[in-house]
Amino acid sequence: MQVTKNTPTNTLPRVSEWRRVTRVFTSRPTVTIGGIILLLVVICAVFAKWLAPFPPNQIDMTASMVQPGVRGHLLGTDDLGRDILSRLIYGSQVALTVGLTATTLSAIIGVSLGITAGYFGKWGNMVIMRITDAMMSFPNILLALIIAAVLGGGTRNLIIALTIGTIPGYVRMTNGLTLGIKENEYVLAGRAMGASPLRQMVTHILPNALSPIIVQMTLQLGMLILAESGLSFLGVGISPPTSAWGSMVYQGYVYLETNPVISLAPGVAIMLVVFAFNMVGDGLRDALDPKLRGKL
Repeated sequence: MQVTKNTPTNTLPRVSEWRRVTRVFTSRPTVTIGGIILLLVVICAVFAKWLAPFPPNQIDMTASMVQPGVRGHLLGTDDLGRDILSRLIYGSQVALTVGLTATTLSAIIGVSLGITAGYFGKWGNMVIMRITDAMMSFPNILLALIIAAVLGGGTRNLIIALTIGTIPGYVRMTNGLTLGIKENEYVLAGRAMGASPLRQMVTHILPNALSPIIVQMTLQLGMLILAESGLSFLGVGISPPTSAWGSMVYQGYVYLETNPVISLAPGVAIMLVVFAFNMVGDGLRDALDPKLRGKL
């Protein structure tokens, strides 16, 4: 009697979640370009002291309005003789500092309020969400503009204004996620076993809501840098003589006909950074969402 051997069925090799995320994230050229741009901006911000050819606030009236490439100034100088390239490099420090700090603070506060309101519900949820709705009735940039105008200029006040203006978005998003996650079986089981609300929120709800929060933070970074530049352009952001891309655009727009690089250089820098953060945010959204990345 002939015995037939069972042939194993063809199965796909198991791929770790980290490899899936990395593969999807790096598969899009625009995401790679955005990552390279952000890497260059970070390098400029960290090593500005060594990369800048001149001190950013060094005034030299004998070199006022020098055209690009003349007398060692690759991008020329402004009306006070300050090197534009140096101010552009140091401006990356301000942009990243304001963007990262405001994003981190608003995420911590907004996520904490959103999870608390969604988990406990009832009156706490109603009070927090109605205040959030009232704040969201104002556009973020308008709310930040009002707060910055009241507090005054400066890096600290600008960070406070941008933080308050972006908290409602995190509260609304996290609250919706919490309302869905807290109904899962593992949360109900933990509650039945006597787990404290804080433990439930930290160990069960927050980790499952982390992916959209990370994506939101990445996208928010670009928007906050754009908002910081806009407020600095309007004169309620970073105060002179600190190098800020928005104030550089404002200082140079009157010289667009004679020396357009003064405004165009920081304007292009703002555009590239916002583009980079948006592309990286889109890539993270596709990579972290199982429904979008599919089976790879």
